[in-house]
Amino acid sequence: MALPPSGTTDEAFLREVDEEYRRDQAVRIFQRYGRWIAIAVVVALLALAGYLYSQHLATSAAGKRGEAYDAAMRMIEQGQPDKAAPELEKIATSGNNGYAAMARIALGNVALEKKDAKGAAARFAQVANDTGFEKPYRDMALVRQTAAEFDTLKPEQVIERLKPFTDPNSPWLGTAGEMVAAAYLKAGKTAEAGKLYGQIAQGGEKIPESIRQRAVQLAGVLGVDAIDQSKETKAQ
Repeated sequence: MALPPSGTTDEAFLREVDEEYRRDQAVRIFQRYGRWIAIAVVVALLALAGYLYSQHLATSAAGKRGEAYDAAMRMIEQGQPDKAAPELEKIATSGNNGYAAMARIALGNVALEKKDAKGAAARFAQVANDTGFEKPYRDMALVRQTAAEFDTLKPEQVIERLKPFTDPNSPWLGTAGEMVAAAYLKAGKTAEAGKLYGQIAQGGEKIPESIRQRAVQLAGVLGVDAIDQSKETKAQ
């Protein structure tokens, strides 16, 4: 190896040697593994392209399901549930997406309109018992299922199913709470029923006004002083 030029420091010379060594190593590695590196890059790019394409297809499919669901719901609103049913059936069998869940619930609602409580409950149960669906859909379906089956269930069954929905922060406090309170009355547990009606009455605007008004009246009958505070606040 030639001596470093005069005036060059040892540190600069050693750095130059180190850089040359690194370049030489990089060339050798590429010569040895360059083909496999290129293949790996191509595979990675193909995988990325496949992922992006699948995402595009999923988004496109979701958009089409949404359009079909909206069209079916418009048919129902126009008094054509029998015409909407086949379209809802297609969406209902499209997997575990939100539109599939809502389509099954809609089919259950159609069955209820036809006084087919058993068929409606079966539709709701398909969603409520399928852990592949997101929890909000399963919760909605369970509440609807219990409403459809209410007259055939024992009070204890209603309470067991819906008690978790009577939490003050639950979005289902009004609907589920009414059923649980009614089940308490059936079971002769008037104190528990009165307390729950009072809780519903003071649940605020997240509970429909008609449910709050009933809760105030029933709580009063059961000896609970329940005031619809949200209504009073509006009056002020």
